[in-house]
Amino acid sequence: MLENQLLKIAEDFGSPVYVYDAEKIEAQYNRLTNAFSGVKKLKLNYAVKALSNISILKLFNKLGSGIDTVSLQEIELGLKAGFKPQQIIFTPNGVSLAEIEEAAKLGVEINIDNLSILEQFGTKHPNIPVCIRINPHIMAGGNANISVGHIDSKFGISIHQIPHILRIVENTGMTINGIHMHTGSDILDIEVFLYASEILFDTAKQFKNLDFIDFGSGFKVPYKEGDIETNIEELGKKLTAKFNAFCKEYGKDLTLAFEPGKFLVSESGYFLTKVNAVKQTTSTVFAQVDSGFNHLIRPMFYGSHHDIINISNPNGSERFYTVVGYICETDTFGSNRRIKEISEGDVLCFKNAGAYCFSMASNYNSRFRPAEVLWYNNEAHLIRKRETFDDIIKNQIEVDFSEKKEKELAK
Repeated sequence: MLENQLLKIAEDFGSPVYVYDAEKIEAQYNRLTNAFSGVKKLKLNYAVKALSNISILKLFNKLGSGIDTVSLQEIELGLKAGFKPQQIIFTPNGVSLAEIEEAAKLGVEINIDNLSILEQFGTKHPNIPVCIRINPHIMAGGNANISVGHIDSKFGISIHQIPHILRIVENTGMTINGIHMHTGSDILDIEVFLYASEILFDTAKQFKNLDFIDFGSGFKVPYKEGDIETNIEELGKKLTAKFNAFCKEYGKDLTLAFEPGKFLVSESGYFLTKVNAVKQTTSTVFAQVDSGFNHLIRPMFYGSHHDIINISNPNGSERFYTVVGYICETDTFGSNRRIKEISEGDVLCFKNAGAYCFSMASNYNSRFRPAEVLWYNNEAHLIRKRETFDDIIKNQIEVDFSEKKEKELAK
């Protein structure tokens, strides 16, 4: 998006505000589908947790995507957005059997990553096919918090427990219709996927009623100029060849599935904040903005990088700034960044703000969560109103302390 368009949005809708470019989302979706055009059956399930605004979900529905969900609430959002149950896969972790049964009642695809739950579900519902999530014991991902396929991960059923899975299937008479894995996010080396694919294919050979194999996601997107990203086109070429060869050996054209989140929406997002103050200390120049980790926690949580630009002064000379928020704890968005000279009242734009940004926002410090805007067909559409004080207190229940005091006075 152009800087003048973003400035106009900040002026019209106030700050802080999240902005998403629908054209970029569609381009990323098409890039991924084109990379795997050699596969007869391809299914992309957008990971709802990345950005769950219902208008974003409707956009993915329009593009022909399915969705990957991790909670009953995400399933309900998907259904409300127009997705059919068969377009939704439920891939939770650590939830109760009761929650999985509720999801099954809604008719969505069930993905189970726990031997105990698999046995309980198969015993009670042997006629409902399920997918199983495998832990391939591969260390992958840009940060320990987003690497989920290693041996110590809480996610998935170990590949070494396949014999146990087979015994459960035999004892319950249940059907396994899919094999799934997700090794982590921000994976740079496509060889990780290719190595993991061999593990998944070897596992899949042991299940005779499969309809799909799901490789999760974890594709790396660039966060700054010159940054490394996953080579989707090369991955598509190499994995397509391996997958098609496996389908021929298996004797059936299976569906190749992915669950991209960040890859589809990260680069579409911009977070706009206004500079409250420029504070000079003995060693640092702070740009203090009207937001904090209550709105964008990723830099503090993951150490993630978001390019920060001054869209109010794009032609100014550069200075070094540390950009910080207004939360009463350390909330540094970026240290010693070269940014065009900043004045109080300027609008700063944080890039790559589409994935795991608003979806992790909170009301910490009793601050309002910001508005969301979708740039679609060269027009700004408000898709979430900025919260008000009524939103902060609407579910709170006040205790009446006056009654006890009146009784004490009566004595």
